[in-house]
Amino acid sequence: MRRLRILVLMHEDLVPPDLLDGQDVAVAAWKTEYDVVSALRKLGHDVKPLGVRSDLGVLRSAIEDWKPHIAFNLLEEFDGIAVYDQNVVSYLELLHVSYTGCNPRGLMLARDKVLSKKLFSFHRIPFPDFMVVPQGRTVKRPKWLSFPLIVKSVTEEASLGISQASIVQDDDKLKERVEFIHTSVGTGALIEQYIEGRELYVGVMGNGHVHVLPVWELMLDKLPDDARRIATERVKWSRAYQDKYGIRSGEARNLPEGKAEEIQHLAKRVYRALGLSGYARIDVRMDAEGQVYVLEANPNPQIAHDEDFADSAEKDGYPYKDLLQELLNIGLRWQPAKAA
Repeated sequence: MRRLRILVLMHEDLVPPDLLDGQDVAVAAWKTEYDVVSALRKLGHDVKPLGVRSDLGVLRSAIEDWKPHIAFNLLEEFDGIAVYDQNVVSYLELLHVSYTGCNPRGLMLARDKVLSKKLFSFHRIPFPDFMVVPQGRTVKRPKWLSFPLIVKSVTEEASLGISQASIVQDDDKLKERVEFIHTSVGTGALIEQYIEGRELYVGVMGNGHVHVLPVWELMLDKLPDDARRIATERVKWSRAYQDKYGIRSGEARNLPEGKAEEIQHLAKRVYRALGLSGYARIDVRMDAEGQVYVLEANPNPQIAHDEDFADSAEKDGYPYKDLLQELLNIGLRWQPAKAA
């Protein structure tokens, strides 16, 4: 295996310490960054963490001074704006620097949930019925969009703005929740048909030739009886809430015969329809009748050790270090000029 110079891009507030000095990595904000940097060093690579906030100059200087073979991209925003991370990747391409993760066009298409759904429609990929309410507009629900509905941000990820109150049963609550997204999250509102059922995730990695990981499931069976089984902010990010209700993820069990293969094939179709590369997680819901609906694609998903993507990869024969090495290999093979 070739020893690589790897520039690991991360938010400047998430650069992990060189020495832990008793700090608990499991609860640290920089856990992902620490896991990646540590594993890459154990693989024998030369690794330089680089904190980036709102100045591309630090990135250009690091590339000119150190001449990395590849950038391992852990950025989820630039200058505080989530959708700007695609521009950082474009900048890497302009500088002819290889990188891990998704290409800029794929990031743009996947982050725009409305545009994604329009592409799904063209490719006949099943998804919940929906409508959009841009900021400054009021809700005018069409009759064909029936309750219950779930209200989300058009562009934000990581369940930002999603709670039990996001599922609404009447027009008054719908109006109230749309106003919440407009004012508190600061984006347009996506209103979707709510699919009662199981929350399933599928990891995909590769460029032209892709590899699909086992179907994973978010286990929410111990939530209170009156709680909807959805991935709210608390479900995703509150360790205390997860411990209280036994929230965990693992390989999907007791799926109908052939359903896992069907879902994996669907994930491949989504990955290709959006022009994704590197790696991504496709989120779907399956109702009681076994009908599967694609919710969204998440390029560059959480890649920390012991998280969904890494766990499903390990189940498929990619221990954490091997997974990161494979993502490096995929990044080194990506050729932007030949991708269109």
